Amino acid sequence: MLVTGATSGIGMRTALGLARLGANVVMSGRDAGRGQAARDEVCRASGNPLVDLMLADFASLAQVRRLAAEFEERYHRLDVLVNNAGGILPRRQESTDGYEMTWAVNHLAPFLLTNLLLGRLRASAPARVVTVASNAHLIGRIRLKDLQRRRRWSSWGAYGQSKLANILFTTELARRLAGSGVSANCIHPGIVDTNFAHSGGTAELFFRLVRPFLRKADHAAQLVLHLALSPQVDGISGRYFANGKVAWSTPASRDAALARRLWDVSARSVGITG
Repeated sequence: MLVTGATSGIGMRTALGLARLGANVVMSGRDAGRGQAARDEVCRASGNPLVDLMLADFASLAQVRRLAAEFEERYHRLDVLVNNAGGILPRRQESTDGYEMTWAVNHLAPFLLTNLLLGRLRASAPARVVTVASNAHLIGRIRLKDLQRRRRWSSWGAYGQSKLANILFTTELARRLAGSGVSANCIHPGIVDTNFAHSGGTAELFFRLVRPFLRKADHAAQLVLHLALSPQVDGISGRYFANGKVAWSTPASRDAALARRLWDVSARSVGITG
């Protein structure tokens, strides 16, 4: 079971929950020191030595490709992929490949990783893909002519767009996986007290104001684990979950034609055939 963004917050608590259940868990993160410390803590707290660490900075598509190749070299099956890595930025930045950073890390990286690992997922069916989205998709708008937001950028605008993209990606992925035994769903984990609260700018101010009301990472991780493992989710694919149930999402997030167009644009961006 592969969990991205697993060195802290929801990702680390999800990895710990899987390890406690005896799973062979692969934790992915970008920093070697933090990653090793997180991996050691998960092993210690779970009593499970079958926890691996693989490094990749999702701001680099080359590193995402390297992660997928390393995983396929070490492991012959993949039962659950949790696309958790993501972030919100205080100012506009560009990735190694020249894409707006929020878009690159929150959407293009998991889009590429999932596609590169589809062979393993299909061969391991029944298998599941869980993508951590957000209710921030409510403010999201897919600007197909300006996905990089060069004309007008804001922290929340870029984040909302990326989270809407997570849901559209899930919708189209589920359609493509129909009948394969591999499901794809996404989840709003709640507003969680994680490293997002130290992201700077208006986002950090927002998290400081609402901190007394924030959900703990352990609780959010339980929701992710439910989607990854529960038999109650068997046969469900292409849906958006919140609080352990299928939830309402915006009409834009359920636009099948937009989902297909976004898939095609994303495939060209990361250099794969659609």
